Parts: sequence; structure tokens; C-alpha cells
Amino acid sequence: MDLSDFGVFRDFLQETCGISLGENKQYLVSTRIRKILKENNLETLTALVHTMSRGRHGKLRQAVIDAMTTNETFWFRDTYPFEYLKQTVLPEMMEQGRSPLRIWSAACSSGQEPFSISMSVEEYRRRAAGGLRREVELVGTDLSSVVLDTASAGEYDRMAVLRGLSTERLDAYFDKLNDETWRVKREVRSRVSFRSLNLMDPYITLGRFDIIFCRNVLIYFNRELKEDILRRMHTSLNPGGLLFLGSSEGLAGAADLFEMINCSPGIVYRAIK
Repeated sequence: MDLSDFGVFRDFLQETCGISLGENKQYLVSTRIRKILKENNLETLTALVHTMSRGRHGKLRQAVIDAMTTNETFWFRDTYPFEYLKQTVLPEMMEQGRSPLRIWSAACSSGQEPFSISMSVEEYRRRAAGGLRREVELVGTDLSSVVLDTASAGEYDRMAVLRGLSTERLDAYFDKLNDETWRVKREVRSRVSFRSLNLMDPYITLGRFDIIFCRNVLIYFNRELKEDILRRMHTSLNPGGLLFLGSSEGLAGAADLFEMINCSPGIVYRAIK
């Protein structure tokens, strides 16, 4: 792959969805885009970018984004955010008014994170003496239409359900459709809605949230975009709202907007100002 050709594609990806590719990612790009080039009779990445820029190739543009978006995910990833939510956050927030408790799972991929959150809510509801004193509304967003289709259906194959789910949770929160497919039960799915969203775009249409999960996605952005996203997420949080980041992610240049809470293990950030 010619370096200038790779540079044109890298700039497109940066401008379109914020993903910052290193110089050593040429093989990754070649592997993921080769089929798209062949299907569209295009020989180079530069030709692909020029074709997408003509304005009549929305499906091609989405196919490229889907191919280049990393969708590595599994159930109850890192464990502690869901335990802290269930053991500490929900008991506290259930006492704070009666309006719906709103949670945003950003870059939710094929739905494992928001459904894990909903299962945690269900586990809290089943053990709490007063049940859920506030209705819980979950919004999952992602840039990729392919993974959002999977998330909206709530159906997963054997390989997917084995990644992080205990047998107990699989039996409790899924209906087995056949030997290879399971569907998330209605009481878990009913709390969650899914929407397409580019994290570079405005968030105002989503409304305000009490909790935001934005985990394991900021690592793909440059420092300036990370800070911009975190500052806009702060604006989307209600006063005192909580932000969960991935275990290897920090606040970039937005540390003045949050206070750090040690979950032992793990860290969560509370919105201030």
C-alpha cells in the first residue's frame, strides 16, 4: 500500500469518525477494506475516498465505517462497573427523586454493555425491598449500523453468549431460540433503546443523563477529540452524574470537570461544576 494512499484514507477516517490510525496500521486497513474495494471495482484507497465524497454513496460510506470500527465487546466487561452500579449507585440514586433514572451507553457496539447494565438493574430490583423506586431508561448508541441491528434484535449466537456470561445469567435473562441462538428476555430489553450516533456530533437530542458509560472507545481518538467528547458528556450529565470510562482511559484535559471516586477496584468520575 502506497503511503500517500494510506494517508488519504487515514485522513478520511479521522475527519469522519475521529479514529486515529497509526502509521503501522496499513495491514489492518488492507485486510478490512480489500473486499469493499473489490466489490466496487476500485483499485486504491484514494479512489475509494473520492467515490465516497461524491455524495451519492451513503451505503458505501457506512460499509467502510462498519469495516473499520472496532467492535470488540463482551458481557459485564471488567465486572466492577456493574457491581458498583448495583451495590452503590442504584441504592443512592433511587432515593433522589421520582423521575426516570437515565443511563447512556456510548459506543455500545452490539449491545452487550447496555444489556449488562439492564441485567444489573434487574438484579438490584429483585433484591431491593421496595423494588425500583425510579424507572430506569437506557440508551445505547453506536456509529455502526451493523452492530446496532444486532443490538436492537437482542439475539446472540453461542460464541457471543459465552463471552462473559455465567450460566446462571444466561438461564435467567435469555430465551433459548435454538441450539445456536439466544434472545435477551423482554424485561431486560424493554429498558433499552438504541440510536445511531457519531461521538463527534452533538448530543443534545439524547437529553440529559444521570450516568454515562463511555468505556474502551476514547483510546482510539487523539487528545483534542477526547477532551472535546468528555466536556460535551459533562454537559449531558445531570449535576452529580457519574461517568464510567475504560480501565486504561483517563480524563485527558477535562479533569477540572470531574472528581474521582475510587471503587476499589476501579474508578468512576462524578460531574462537578
